[in-house]
Amino acid sequence: MSVAMAGPYGFRPVVSGDLALLRRWLEVPEVRRWWGDPDEQAALLEADLDNPHMVMEIVTLGGRPFAYVQHYDVHTWPHRHFARLPAGSRAIDALIGEPGMLGAGHGLAFLRGLAERLCADGAPAVAIDPHPDNLRARRAYEKAGFSGDLVVDTEEGPAVVMTFARASDAG
Repeated sequence: MSVAMAGPYGFRPVVSGDLALLRRWLEVPEVRRWWGDPDEQAALLEADLDNPHMVMEIVTLGGRPFAYVQHYDVHTWPHRHFARLPAGSRAIDALIGEPGMLGAGHGLAFLRGLAERLCADGAPAVAIDPHPDNLRARRAYEKAGFSGDLVVDTEEGPAVVMTFARASDAG
């Protein structure tokens, strides 16, 4: 199993043995609030496990798993709110499953590292679409280098479209 690194954070592919851990994380109140029904989400994650278009990763710090992130080509699952993004752009969904890791800057750090890696691998844009009321996530994404405040209606409800700007692109 290969592990990609971004600073002190490791990213390794999700394997079937991780499904119980992901299921536990989906039950965490902060995760449940934004991701929805744990049974439904666990079934979706399991179904995506063998989908070659979905990259599913466990995020670790010091070898300890604490978060989940997935990313995919925005045009593989054509969401209207991502339609304007150029071919090859990636969308990210993420959660921190260990409550003790929330509010300590880990989300912004590993998401910045992931977005930088995706750009270095050729993605012309990286997007994320939090719920407008998820202020904690929106602040973290802004600190990670994402910007945007366009509120759109999606199949899952309202979302804010935010795109990543590399430090070399921002100045």
